[in-house]
Amino acid sequence: MTASKFASSVSAAALALALAFPAHADVPAPVDQPYPGTIVLNVDATDLSQQVFRMHMTIPVKPGPLTLLYPQWLPANHGPNGPITQLAGLKFTANGKPVEWKRDPVHVYAFHLTVPEGATSLEAEYQYLSPLEPGQGRITMTDDILGVQWISTTLYPAGYVARGINVQANLKLPAGWQYATALETDNRAGDDVHFKASDLETLMDSPLFAGRYSKRFDLDPGGKVPVRLNVFADSPESLEAKPEQIAAHRALVQQAYKLYGSYHYDHYDFLLSLSDEFGGIGREHHQSSENGVKPGYFTDWAKSEAGRELLPHEFTHSWNGKFRRPAGQDVPNFNTPMDNELLWVYEGQTQYWGNVLAARSGLVSVTGARDALAASAARYDSVAGRAWRAVQDTVYDPILNARRGLGWPNWQRSEDYYVEGMLIWLDVDTRIRELSGDKRSLDDFARAFYGVNNGSHLPAFYTFDDVVATLQKIQPYDWAPFLRAKLDGHGPGAPLDGLARAGWKLVYTDTPTDYLKAVDDRNKVLDLTYSLGFTVAQDGAVRNVVWDGLGFRAGLAANATVMAVNDRVYKPELLKAAIKDAKDGKPIRILVKKGNVLRTISLDYRGGLRYPRLERIEGTKDRLTPIFSALK
Repeated sequence: MTASKFASSVSAAALALALAFPAHADVPAPVDQPYPGTIVLNVDATDLSQQVFRMHMTIPVKPGPLTLLYPQWLPANHGPNGPITQLAGLKFTANGKPVEWKRDPVHVYAFHLTVPEGATSLEAEYQYLSPLEPGQGRITMTDDILGVQWISTTLYPAGYVARGINVQANLKLPAGWQYATALETDNRAGDDVHFKASDLETLMDSPLFAGRYSKRFDLDPGGKVPVRLNVFADSPESLEAKPEQIAAHRALVQQAYKLYGSYHYDHYDFLLSLSDEFGGIGREHHQSSENGVKPGYFTDWAKSEAGRELLPHEFTHSWNGKFRRPAGQDVPNFNTPMDNELLWVYEGQTQYWGNVLAARSGLVSVTGARDALAASAARYDSVAGRAWRAVQDTVYDPILNARRGLGWPNWQRSEDYYVEGMLIWLDVDTRIRELSGDKRSLDDFARAFYGVNNGSHLPAFYTFDDVVATLQKIQPYDWAPFLRAKLDGHGPGAPLDGLARAGWKLVYTDTPTDYLKAVDDRNKVLDLTYSLGFTVAQDGAVRNVVWDGLGFRAGLAANATVMAVNDRVYKPELLKAAIKDAKDGKPIRILVKKGNVLRTISLDYRGGLRYPRLERIEGTKDRLTPIFSALK
């Protein structure tokens, strides 16, 4: 073999080897050992006009190589979505001299540097650039409200388990602002807040809301541990809550205790923002939750029922997702990949209990809860993507897509484990009730599964087999094959057996429920999913086209705009009227604009307006009303 041929052969072999094995990231693996010393993190959150958080961190170190990590895998986000592009201005010094850093070429959330001889501490300065507009990400700082997610403002040393790293955090607030967090405060001097040192995992799991206008409500007066509703708003008027509204939130706490039979926090803090500017959110934490809704939560109470399952959902996560966690979520730090396989339990069952507790507490009426269930059942019964993609596979969507917009969500599917998971758990609940002669229910599972180790903060991890075993103790049945068939199957249609066993069926009428009206008003859309097969915004923008539905077959996509209906400029009322008139044989013609092209589409449809609701099945037992009724 000639030298050139030998070199070519070696190069080919090297290339094949490189393709066969991933590039190596030079990042120390986490070891369960205490980090020497306490890291001090100072966050300046006073730059409201430019929406910049400024950090200074002091890290105890010893001379030699050091790798610092920016969190990548975010709990409750279920994916590697740490906002590293918003980390800026990173500089290190030791003994007053600059220390250069280099990003790892494979693990780009890791920064390598060498601590010089004689240095015992490393100083880091950097900024977190809060998005200035929604297209850049969720807005976390406005002129009236800010949210500190420590996971976005913190670097930490590689080579250690998160619970072995101690951090003492300090926060500088805008003048006169109040704050709330699950973190324990050491002291406040003016607008400088000093928190007690905690392990890194606790810090990351304890976000903070602060604001110009705020109010705190005690949700468990005289209880063993405090539960508080901390509200921050754009204006003081939005904070005005009526006694009966707070009573419903207090009932939520009591209904949760009756359901789970335990608690796993020293105190629990709901962080609730009421704002048109501060980013909306629903994110769980062990001893708190971040919740962001529009300003009318209290002041437009009659119109906000459709969104009031948020707090019950996030509260439930203190038990399911934080105390009891899927085994695949047992990771040593925030840069180790998580396994999402059991999100249909973590989120799907939480979705179920969130809706149930909303009704049991009175935050949502029984009628409202039933109408919400109808809307969910109809939506998932129309998911065409089930034909090729099982709901089990959707647990990987937070990793695959990170909640970016989809062109064809009805076909692609997106995190359907939440609501379809809820429908599966309704099936489980009603099946237990039926098999036991209504002596037992999923309530018994909740107490047995989540009611253990009362008062403990340490997570208790579970597997699929653990879930099945507990169900088996509550009610003997072939639970494993039953669940696998639901999770891995392809329909047809949504898993609605639980609805029928509850004594109700999904029907369609020409009048929307109050729940659907509220949802459409909030989203500013005309939802024609079950008639023309698409949704239209107030400005005519086409959204959510049903794959292979009527609009799809006419060539519509979600990048078109309806300009006119039957030769008249588009208004939602005109399109609704055209659908009604089409029952008598009148055609529906819509002028559609896509890019610079205009075309007229004829929709041959005679079915009238169709909106989902639930209807009792005659001669059957009503199990749904007891499910939604308060526990005594």
